[in-house]
Formats: sequence, C-alpha cells, structure tokens
Amino acid sequence: MNFLRGVMGGQSAGPQHTEAETIQKLCDRVASSTLLDDRRNAVRALKSLSKKYRLEVGIQAMEHLIHVLQTDRSDSEIIGYALDTLYNIISNDEEEEVEENSTRQSEDLGSQFTEIFIKQQENVTLLLSLLEEFDFHVRWPGVKLLTSLLKQLGPQVQQIILVSPMGVSRLMDLLADSREVIRNDGVLLLQALTRSNGAIQKIVAFENAFERLLDIITEEGNSDGGIVVEDCLILLQNLLKNNNSNQNFFKEGSYIQRMKPWFDVGDENSGWSAQKVTNLHVMLQLVRVLVSPTNPPGATSSCQKAMFQCGLLQQLCTILMATGVPADILTETINTVSEVIRGYQVNQDYFASVNAPSNPPRPAIVVLLMSMVNERQPFVLRCAVLYCFQCFLYKNQKGQGEIVSTLLPSTIDATGNSVSAGQLLCGGLFSTDSLSNWCAAVALAHALQENATQKEQLLRVQLATSIGNPPVSLLQQCTNILSQGSKIQTRVGLLMLLCTWLSNCPIAVTHFLHNSANVPFLTGQIAENLGEEEQLVQGLCALLLGISIYFNDNSLESYMKEKLKQLIEKRIGKENFIEKLGFISKHELYSRASQKPQPNFPSPEYMIFDHEFTKLVKELEGVITKAIYKSSEEDKKEEEVKKTLEQHDSIVTHYKNMIREQDLQLEELKQQISTLKCQNEQLQTAVTQQVSQIQQHKDQYNLLKVQLGKDNPHQGSYSDATQMNGIQPEEVGRLREEIEELKSNQELLQSQLAEKDSLIENLKSSQASPGTNEQSSATASAQDSEQIAELKQELATLKSQLNSQSVEITKLQTEKQELLQKTETFAKPAPVPGESEAVAAAKTTDVEGRLSALLQETKELKNEIKALSEERAAIKEQLDASNSTIAILQNEKNKLEVDVTDSKKEQDDLLVLLADQDQKIFSLKNKLKELGHPVEEEDELESGDQDDEEDEDEDNGKDQGPI
Repeated sequence: MNFLRGVMGGQSAGPQHTEAETIQKLCDRVASSTLLDDRRNAVRALKSLSKKYRLEVGIQAMEHLIHVLQTDRSDSEIIGYALDTLYNIISNDEEEEVEENSTRQSEDLGSQFTEIFIKQQENVTLLLSLLEEFDFHVRWPGVKLLTSLLKQLGPQVQQIILVSPMGVSRLMDLLADSREVIRNDGVLLLQALTRSNGAIQKIVAFENAFERLLDIITEEGNSDGGIVVEDCLILLQNLLKNNNSNQNFFKEGSYIQRMKPWFDVGDENSGWSAQKVTNLHVMLQLVRVLVSPTNPPGATSSCQKAMFQCGLLQQLCTILMATGVPADILTETINTVSEVIRGYQVNQDYFASVNAPSNPPRPAIVVLLMSMVNERQPFVLRCAVLYCFQCFLYKNQKGQGEIVSTLLPSTIDATGNSVSAGQLLCGGLFSTDSLSNWCAAVALAHALQENATQKEQLLRVQLATSIGNPPVSLLQQCTNILSQGSKIQTRVGLLMLLCTWLSNCPIAVTHFLHNSANVPFLTGQIAENLGEEEQLVQGLCALLLGISIYFNDNSLESYMKEKLKQLIEKRIGKENFIEKLGFISKHELYSRASQKPQPNFPSPEYMIFDHEFTKLVKELEGVITKAIYKSSEEDKKEEEVKKTLEQHDSIVTHYKNMIREQDLQLEELKQQISTLKCQNEQLQTAVTQQVSQIQQHKDQYNLLKVQLGKDNPHQGSYSDATQMNGIQPEEVGRLREEIEELKSNQELLQSQLAEKDSLIENLKSSQASPGTNEQSSATASAQDSEQIAELKQELATLKSQLNSQSVEITKLQTEKQELLQKTETFAKPAPVPGESEAVAAAKTTDVEGRLSALLQETKELKNEIKALSEERAAIKEQLDASNSTIAILQNEKNKLEVDVTDSKKEQDDLLVLLADQDQKIFSLKNKLKELGHPVEEEDELESGDQDDEEDEDEDNGKDQGPI
C-alpha cells in the first residue's frame, strides 16, 4: 500500500485519466519489477482498484495478471491477489454496478472479459491446476473465479473443462475439502458446471457425487439443515433431471433408500422455518424427477417399486395426512405422491388403503376429494388433488371399478353415516361452483378411461332429483344441465365427460340417443352462429355428435348412422360441421393441456382442457371427419369389410389355435423321440455288456477244456470222462445259472423291442393326421419320420445282435447237454480222477480257509475302526461340554470377582460411615457432659441391652409353656 500511496500521492480528485495512469503504472510495475515484494504490492493495489475501476483494470491488467498466475505459482499470496482481481473484473456484482454511472450498467462487461479470458484455453487449464493447491488463499478465489466464468459463458467453459485432462475430477475434490467455505462454494461451482450438459453430468455422477452430496445433506441435518442442503439438492436435480443414465445409476446404487430420512418431519405443529420449507420443497421435487411421467416407463416403474419397498411412499403419505403442514408443502407432497403411484398397481393399491387419522377413519382418497370439491380451498391445492386422483386411476381398472361401484345402488350406504368417493363426485358435478363441476367431471371421466365395463356400469346410476319425482339416470342428468345453459366451464367439463363416456361404447351411445331431446339440442348448438367464447362449446358438441355417429350400432331406427348424417347435412352442413369440430384443436389452451399430464393452470379461468381428453380428440377427430363424408354405400362396404375382417380374424385365430396345438403335439413327439433315443442307448449298452459276458464265458469254457486236456494226456478210452470229471459241479451249476440269466435278458430285450414297435406305430398314426395348413408342421413331421426310420434301423441291428446272441446261447446249451451226458456215462468207471477231485477239493478247501480268515480279519478291523470313531465322537462331545463348562465357570468367576470387589467397596464405605458415626457420637457425648447431662458409658449400655434380651427370652419361654 505504500507503493500505491507513492503512485497516487499528491494527486487530488482530478479527471478520469488520472486513475487510468495509476493503473497503467501499476501494470508496468507488475510486468517489469524483479522483486517479488514489489510485484505483490502492485497486484494488491490492482485488487483494491478493480471493484471501482473494473473496466480500466480489466483492459490494462488482465494480461499481466494471467502472466503472474503462470510465473509466480510459488508465492500463494500474489496468486490469491491475482485471482481476486480477476474475479472482481469478471463477476457482475449488481450492487457495485449501481454505484457506478448508469452507462456502465448497460454494458455486459462480465461476458466480454470472460470471452477474453477463455479465448486462450490454456487459461482455464491453468485455473484448474491452481485449484489443486490446498492453500486457502489460492483455492477459494480460484473456485469463485471459475464459478463466475461458468455463470457468464457456461457452455463454452463447460466444453473447455470437458476436454481438459482430469478437469472434472479435480473439481470433484472440492466436495471433500474440510473447510466448509470451500466445500460450499464447490457445490455452487458444480451447479454451474452441470447445468444443461449431459456429458459432464455423467462424469460427475460416476465420480461418486451422489454419495458425497448425500453425506453432506445428512451431516447438515437433512431438511433441518441450512442453505447448504438446498444447494446440494439443486445439484442433485441438475444431475438427475432428464438424464436416464444417472437416474438408473442413482437407483442401482440404492440411493433412493437414503432419501427416506429426509421426510421424517414428525407430528410437530411448529418449527417450520422458511429454510426447512424450502429444503422440503426441493426434496419433493427431486423425488418427482425420478418418477416423472416424461421418463421412460421402465425406469419410472423401477423407481416407484424401490420407493415403496424402502418405505418412502409410506413416509410421504404420513406427511399427506399430518396436521400443521404448510400449504405449499402439502400441495407439493400431493403432487409427489401422485407421480409415485401413477401407473404402478402396487403403489395404487397401497394408496387406496391409506386412512386419514379421523374418527371414524376415512380413506385418504375421500378426504382429498372433499378438498377438491370445496370452493374455499386454495386453487393450487384443488388442482393437486385432481392430479392425485387422475394418477390413482391411471391404468388402474381395479381402482376405477371401486370408484364407480360407490355410485351403484347396491353399494350406497343407506344410513348416510359415511360419504363415498362417488357421492362426492356427484355432489361436485351438480354444485353451483363451476370449478367443482369441471374437476368432478374430469375425475369421473378418468374413472371411465379405457374401461368399457365401467362405462356400462355407470349407466345403472340413478339420481333422485326431488321428492315425488322419479329418479333419472346420471347420463340424463348431465344432458339436462347442459341444456339449461350453465357456465362455459361447467358445460365444457360435462361435454368432456360425455365424450369420454360414449367413445368406444355403443351401448352408452344407444342410451344417449334414446332421449329424443339430445340430438336436436346438439344440432341446434352447432348450427347457431355464436361468439368466440361459445365456439369451444360448439366444437365439443360437434365431437359428441360425431362420436354418436361413429360408435352407433344402428340399434335405433330413428337415429341410425345414415339418418344422423342426413340430419347434419340438412341442418348444419358437412363443411360447417367439420369447421366447428376443428375449433377444439385450434383453441389456445388445447396445446398447453396436451403437453403434460399434470393440470397446472395459473388461474381457474384457464382450466378448460384435460390432458387425457386432448389425446381422445387427437384420436377421434380424423375418423369422425371420414365418417361424416362417407356415403351409405361406403358405410355398407365398410361394414362388409369389417365383417370380412372379423371372419378373417376368426379364421386366423382358429388356425393359430390349430398351429398352437400342433406345436404342442410336436413338442410331445420330440420329447417321446428323445426318451426313445435314451432307451436305445441304454439297450445298446446292455447288448454290449451281454456280448462281453458271452465272450468271457466262451473264454472260460475253452480254458477249462484246455486244462482238462493237460491234466489227463495218457487216458485213452476215458479221455472224455477225464475232461468231464475235471469240471467241478459248482462250475456246472454256475453255467446253468448264467444260461438262465441270459434267457431272461433275452426275454426282457424282446419285450422292450415290442414296446418300441408299438411306440413307433403310435408315432406313425399321430404323424398321419392332417396338418397341411402350415409348412412348418409338414417339415416337423418329415423330420420326425426320418428320426423314426433311424430308430427302426437301430432296432433292426439290435434284433440281429439278439438273434446272434440267442444262437450262441443255444450252442452253449447243446454243449452243456453233451457235457452232462458224458459226465453221466463215465461217472462210474473213473477211479483215477477221484484223486484229482480230492486234490482239487483240498486246494479249494485251503483257498476257502484263507479267504474266510481274510474276511474275518477285515471284519474285525472294521469293528475296531467303528469303535475308534465312536470313541472319538464321545471324546469330542466331552471336550465341547468341558469347554462350555469352563466358559460358564469363567463367567461365574468374573461375576463373583465383581461381586467381591463391590462388597469390599461397600464394606470400606460402611467402615468409613461407622467411624464418622462414632466420632459424631463421641463429640455429642462430650457436649452433653459439658452441658451437665448424665451420659452412660458404652459398656453399661451393652450390659443393659443384654439384660433386656435375657428378660425377653424368659418371658417368651413362659408364654410358650410345656409342649
């Protein structure tokens, strides 16, 4: 500052060029001075001048300040001054501008200086690198400067930061700064950075922004927090609004569950500060961002499901039914609940079960409808209730049926103790308040939306108009009010209700036309030349009459389609009718209502069209125009085409059913073929095993023959007997058993082959059924026949194998018979072979003895192993029991130690108390002695007490007496 005083010393308040010269000198000093202190003082002086002389400092010093940022990074103080100066130059401080002359107020200096600064993208990159400095005097001015740049030229600066390496990541580190000032300004910086830029929004979201922001909101106290909570919520809105990727990431990250504590406001009737109201308002808007009707349906339904599962919807309904909630919060809560339940059946069912805390309890829907039809309630609140009712009925046929059922005679409460939703809607429909008429008509129209069943049910509703007069239908009462010439808003509401009711419902059209006064009234309204205010009513009347023509089933002779069209041509004219019909879509409020489902109107006068009704108009306007211009012959042709199409549809449906049945049959056949293939494979494996067994038997038989031949080579006439006697009786019996087993296997295989033959015949018969309607079924049957042919080949090979096996078995049986005959022939004269039998028997006995010994030893070992395992299990149980006992004893020991410690403390306390008591007694005795009172000694007192006790014992003994 001494330098500044030296520069400006001796100069009074002179002309404007004096300040410019001073600034120029300071800039020269910054550029040319070699000492850091001089440059620092010059930059500090420029900072002090930058607010008052913003234009001069910006023009002359910006280049030098940027150079300081590049060269003097080692000195945090001069960097901080330079950043503050640049911030003063670029930011638009309105208070400062008011103090300057009026010519500078019109100049957008901030955007101009920002454009100069970001012209070199390296300047923004340099600023991002400076934000990595932890020094408070560098980081905080850098955050403010970058925020100001984004406010001035947001899209350009966003693009530079987006292409800068790690640019967004550096800025995310600001949320983790321990200094609240930098953290809070960092939130404001990210607000400006993420505004209307989806790419940066995604990067910020994947840099763990949701976690950090929710942590900040929790630390600040949720809805009870300050303006920091509001800033964090606005940043969350920037990240989530119209960004499906971030919304999905938010849901998948289980962040919806962390929103529930925000709405835990309790039952407080006080404590609603202005900031708390603002925070809750933004929180509710954030919930609506996730379930907005403009989001993709799948994403919206998944968020609605998560909100119900985590209890967020229940929390919102609690606020909805609470007392003492501010009006704007209540309105926004109703809108939020509306979109959370819209089109999601589970949430709609839950909302239908919510009761208001009244005596007796009433459904929340009834309480809300009471507010909607009450003209003393705020207009915004009534619109919110109507939107809630519309969302409750949206794609909810169950809810529509429940609402309509409250109007039917069988369900109306005769006692009148409770008011139903249907009664409230009827009361609003026929009240003197035109806004109530419109809201009730639109609400009732939503109960009929895309639900032909309820349209027919509503025809049963009867209304008692006055005592002594017969009841009239709801449809007739609506047309009566129309003909009475009520307010435009009332007539528009009733016409929208009637158009919705009659569309796609020929029975309702017939009921409407049955009243002979309705058609003349409509034609009279359309034909008249009325003012601009009545043009909308004329257009709606034309739409209603067009619906009566298009959905007419010609059940009434006097009002058939052709007669109605002739009536229009005579009384109105086709061109005039179409022109009046076009008044609806050309109305200025039509396009506004068609944009969003929510009925959001600035005032009651603008409440004319309903969003769903605009869809109906768009759907029917073209078809009604075509229907009016069609001749009777074209109508007949169209009816014939319709009948033909219906017949064609029935034929197509029939063939579809046939194809579906054939597909099922093909699937069954394929399953059967697969099972047959499995059986084939099993049979093949069985045949292979049988072949191997037969081969083994052959080898054993040949081996026995060879062994018998070697044992008796010198026997002549008894050679055959010797060979036969070499075969043991056990082996002969075993061969018999094996032959019997082979026979049984052969019979089993033959039975399986017979079953396969029957299955193949069944397949042939099922495939022979007519199925030429579709090419696919023909190809499928051809494939099945090929598979059956393959199966037949496999079965033929199996049969050949079985035949060869049966031949071999027969051969073995003949050989067995020959052996048996030889054995019987040479059994008697065989003295020598007896020795061989004895030797074989001895060997066999020896082997059997060894085998039995080994088996006995194995059995003993198994018993020992079993005993050892049982013993081990018992030891393990004992060990577990001992461990549990030790743990119990340890716990008891710890408890006893604690008790002993407590008792010792109590004893010490008692001893101290006794000592104090003795001291007090001794002092009192001394005082009594001093005062001259006689005081007994302790020994005398004790002896006296003992005597008294002895006397009492004697008295007790006397009282008891001998037993």
